Amino acid sequence: MIESWERDAPKLPSDRSIGILFAAVFAALGAVLVWRGAPDAPWMFVVAAVFGLLALLRPSLLAPLNRAWMRLAALLHRIVSPLVLGILYFAVLTPVAMVMRVTGRDALRRRFDPAADSYWIPRSPPGPTAESFRDQF
Repeated sequence: MIESWERDAPKLPSDRSIGILFAAVFAALGAVLVWRGAPDAPWMFVVAAVFGLLALLRPSLLAPLNRAWMRLAALLHRIVSPLVLGILYFAVLTPVAMVMRVTGRDALRRRFDPAADSYWIPRSPPGPTAESFRDQF
């Protein structure tokens, strides 16, 4: 069975939840600015109140902001995810591999042994019988 991933596009959050999110963010930013003594702090509370009222009374007005916010999130995802994975790869796996090579550790046992008859590793205890793999479904 082949599944299509196109139909699993991310759903937009509700316009009301985006309004509440922005109201909370601007209120928190206003609180930080009040704590620091910034003179423009009350404007953050005004913006938070506007977003909160829009979210409660007319959330449909926040639909364009919702779509723009999700487009920004998708763009950030396309940029940040490869960067984070690349940094993790080069910051974690590369040094571990270098240490393993310097110390001579061969975790996958890939070295060629001309004296070996086989590279088969006997399993202990033995696994399931071959008969148990027939008619699985």
